[in-house]
Amino acid sequence: MAASTQKNNKPGKSGAKEAQPLIIPKNPAEEQRLRLERLMRNPEKPAPIPDRPKEWNPRAPPEFVRDVMGSSAGAGSGEFHVYRHLRRREYQRQDFLDKITEKQQKDLDYLKRLEENKKAALERTEKRRRKREKLKQKKQMAKKAKLGDQSKTDAPEKTESSSDEEEEEAEEKEDDAEAPSFIMGRK
Repeated sequence: MAASTQKNNKPGKSGAKEAQPLIIPKNPAEEQRLRLERLMRNPEKPAPIPDRPKEWNPRAPPEFVRDVMGSSAGAGSGEFHVYRHLRRREYQRQDFLDKITEKQQKDLDYLKRLEENKKAALERTEKRRRKREKLKQKKQMAKKAKLGDQSKTDAPEKTESSSDEEEEEAEEKEDDAEAPSFIMGRK
């Protein structure tokens, strides 16, 4: 008999799963690590992804209330508990509707604020673009005036092709050394 039990206990022959040691996680990080290890043991197996929990919805109020009751005198002792339950359910429904309304209002406010921020950013960008263009035009006018003064003094010596090349070089230098869009320390 001992020989037969040895045959059945050989690893790999029995086809059963290997016994894994029981590890109790001490913190959430260790628990997550254990879950990942279990998933990575067999990567071909699809990982279970749970659906999002459905949002709680209160039961709709009844279309027609047959026995209207209150907590007034004349009601039996058993009726008060029914009334209390109905009242609690109605308060829950009203709280739920209030929360939905508040959430929708916050969403609308957020979208409105987002649009305002976008519009303000576009306005700032446009203002800075106009300022840059204005500065560029001033530099071009100053350069033309300077070239005009030089051309009056050295008119016969320079040709048009050399002045065009100088203008292109000056424009490249302007592009490289553009004025800052803001100045530190000023408002």
